[in-house]
Amino acid sequence: MTLQAVILGKVSTESVIYSDGWRGYNGLVDVGYSKHFRVSHGDNEFARDGHCHINGIKSFWSFTKRRLAKFNGVSVNFELHLKESEWNSLKISMIRNDQSLEIIFLIKD
Repeated sequence: MTLQAVILGKVSTESVIYSDGWRGYNGLVDVGYSKHFRVSHGDNEFARDGHCHINGIKSFWSFTKRRLAKFNGVSVNFELHLKESEWNSLKISMIRNDQSLEIIFLIKD
């Protein structure tokens, strides 16, 4: 199975896809992904217009894999572990960018 086939089976053609210039991503526009944006690391390009920056997702997965390694992987509640990693990654990113983090908890009676 090709990468294109996997992407077609899992990702809506309406999705926005950010990737690097790896040749495995060639042809995504041809099969209906009109919102496929790339950066060319070979040309020393790592972000474009502040929108196409794939290092964020690489950082997230690196963080998540290190976190899950502490549990020797997870066999139950993977989605909850993933969401916790997403939340922690967001907090770290906001702190690094000096953005204030305000959390409002609404408690329903």
